[in-house]
Amino acid sequence: MATNEGESSGVPGTEQARPGPGFRRRVVVKFKEHVQLPREDTARALESMGAGPWNALAAQFEGITLEPLLSIQPEQFAALAERARALDPSFRAANLGAYFAVNLPLGTNAEELVRALLQWDSVAIAYVEPPPVEPPLVNPADDPRFANQGYLDPAPDGIDAEYAWNFPGGDGAGQALVDMEWGWTFNHEDLAAHGITLISGLNHSYFFHGSGVLGEIAAADNALGCVGITPALASIRCVGQHRDGGGYSTAQPILDAIAVMQFGDVLLLEAQTNLFGYNLVPVEIEPAVFDVIQLATSLGIVVVEAGGNGGVDLDTVVNPGGQQIFNRASPDFLDSGAIIVGAASATAPHARLGFSCHGSRIDCYGWGESVDTLSSDATNTATNLYTTGFNGTSSASPIVTGAALAVQGLMQAASGGRLAPWQLRMILSDPANGTSSQNPAVDRIGVMPNLRAIIDGMVLNLSPDIYLRDFVGDNGDPHLGAIASSPDIILRQTPVADPQAAFGAGSGTENDVTLGYEAESGQDNFVYVRVRNRGGTAASNVTATVYWAPPSTLLTPDLWTLLGATTLPSVPTGDLLTVSSAITWPAAAIPGPGHYCFISILNTPRDPGPTPADLMVWNNFTTFIRNNNNVTWRNFNVVDNVPPPRAEPPGYVALPFMAAGAPDMARRMQLEIVSRLPAGSEIMLELPPEFAERLRVCPHHIASAAYPRPDSQRVVHIVMNPCGRVSFPPIAFPAKARIPLRLLVKIPEPMRKHEFELFARQTYEGEEVGRVTWRLAPPRKPM
Repeated sequence: MATNEGESSGVPGTEQARPGPGFRRRVVVKFKEHVQLPREDTARALESMGAGPWNALAAQFEGITLEPLLSIQPEQFAALAERARALDPSFRAANLGAYFAVNLPLGTNAEELVRALLQWDSVAIAYVEPPPVEPPLVNPADDPRFANQGYLDPAPDGIDAEYAWNFPGGDGAGQALVDMEWGWTFNHEDLAAHGITLISGLNHSYFFHGSGVLGEIAAADNALGCVGITPALASIRCVGQHRDGGGYSTAQPILDAIAVMQFGDVLLLEAQTNLFGYNLVPVEIEPAVFDVIQLATSLGIVVVEAGGNGGVDLDTVVNPGGQQIFNRASPDFLDSGAIIVGAASATAPHARLGFSCHGSRIDCYGWGESVDTLSSDATNTATNLYTTGFNGTSSASPIVTGAALAVQGLMQAASGGRLAPWQLRMILSDPANGTSSQNPAVDRIGVMPNLRAIIDGMVLNLSPDIYLRDFVGDNGDPHLGAIASSPDIILRQTPVADPQAAFGAGSGTENDVTLGYEAESGQDNFVYVRVRNRGGTAASNVTATVYWAPPSTLLTPDLWTLLGATTLPSVPTGDLLTVSSAITWPAAAIPGPGHYCFISILNTPRDPGPTPADLMVWNNFTTFIRNNNNVTWRNFNVVDNVPPPRAEPPGYVALPFMAAGAPDMARRMQLEIVSRLPAGSEIMLELPPEFAERLRVCPHHIASAAYPRPDSQRVVHIVMNPCGRVSFPPIAFPAKARIPLRLLVKIPEPMRKHEFELFARQTYEGEEVGRVTWRLAPPRKPM
């Protein structure tokens, strides 16, 4: 494979107007709405209708002629306008038939002609048509290769096209692109398979430029060279600004493209212009071009427009009428509906490059340097050239175009329909769906789309989103509620014949937190996991891994022991409970009878879970337990509220647990007990004396067979309110501390036919990091 590093026409921002051989200079004039001029013999009609002294003008500027600016028949335009109004009732079509071009012989003073035309009452606007301006330029020699197509990578580096390829339509399947610029190498080895055609105009020059643009978007997946953002496009067509007979236009090729495009197709304008004293700015600064773009977007055609390499603050741009047409905060703002793209650095955080136009009108940005893509040569004969340094808003706009085509493909595959231009622009420019630039307030180039965020978020919601509930009522969103009362990890002492029927959707037990039992030693026990999927696609091969731990108010992974794992072949969409097969907890692996805490992690390729090692980092642990829904804790125990015969102390139900320290270092945390017990109940906390001293609490002595005298006690007791909250002061819990505690509870005998609940929790910086919950219930038969 060859690499072409030789093309260079200067750095971005130094592009020049290049009229070229045969270019005809023209003045564009738009007549006011009440002036109805014929398309044939227009100059004579001007005189006969009294619309303007054409004869005097022609005498002053000898050799001038008048013709329609745009070659479209009135009935064709009427049909397009009617289609646009049907799609967008608010659309009011500009009268494209009111635009005419005054052709100028060599040596004619075009600016003086414009001034003369503006004196006519019938003229709305007149300006010198911008000459050809080099496409938003590249300079492949001035930047070393940063990364091979890093713009395909996950955010913040790129747009994560690689992730989109995992979903139907994410490779652009079924979508159509039209690219407007100067030239292309249609038979390039990475493009030939697309069968690219030319709608109108000439394949004129700057072949490396168009090839680079199309390479970013759609280079074929053919084991050669590059791969495009959307390599599976159904249609790629091009339209040339250079016209037959030596003409040059931006409005006409857009109009030609509109005539053959459908709702949801994407039109890329790889062009910039000089007008009204501003250099290298978006082409829609030209009134005729703006009107044609607005017609396109009203027809449902997505238009992506290069922001230009002039480094201009577009908010400051004014037209001859003094109007700030690009400033969204101005009452004079004109919105064509196009997505306008700026350029930023290839490295993250992405900073605006100095040559990029910027301002409130810029919607998105892409890499403006170091882009790896296709190239060509000046004769358009080489078909295997590549470059490592495509740049400018030239390289940025195809990145956003590829993102637009991917989103359209994803939407069409998921719903059968496509997004309107305004919808797509809102999605791609939303900071929630993209990567902000280094300094948004200064850069003012919008965001770079992040396809993963669009796919996984509520815009498309295409990825599976499997989750375990932390508590009944948990819907999978980040929350500040209980994190260790999951109803979705169920321990049974005997296997269940049909777990889905017993615990799944429609079972009547969906929200029952009392399905689990104490572990029975000396025999196998069985664990079931219930999973929900709130995403847009079914999750396949979901692995549910379960760990056990001793009851503790803090359950970091250094306390976990692997219990086992199982695979759910499919978890369907619809947020319905799907139940795993049994995970056997072998008798030999069970330390003894009693209560244990359980932790489960879900993992599937498109919604992976963490590894326990990841959660040994304290910040990872505290963030993950709140913000990720494919891990949960069941630290919820159903306990007989009748004291056992040999209870110690007598008459109390003992609830053993421990408070733990963080795995890495000592941290200040707080212990809290909350109980909701009936009147006449008693509750005490049993704890080591040294821990009681650190908590600065006054212990209470209980005489019992184990500790008949106060001086013989190795534990102390604190009497607490049976119906309330007890918060102990924050203290430093040593790293990996294991502080044994027991709650001792006595419920009046007449009340033991009811169920009551209490919990102990541990907080860090005001947020809960773990809890143990007990439900005191009448004795029940083991299952």
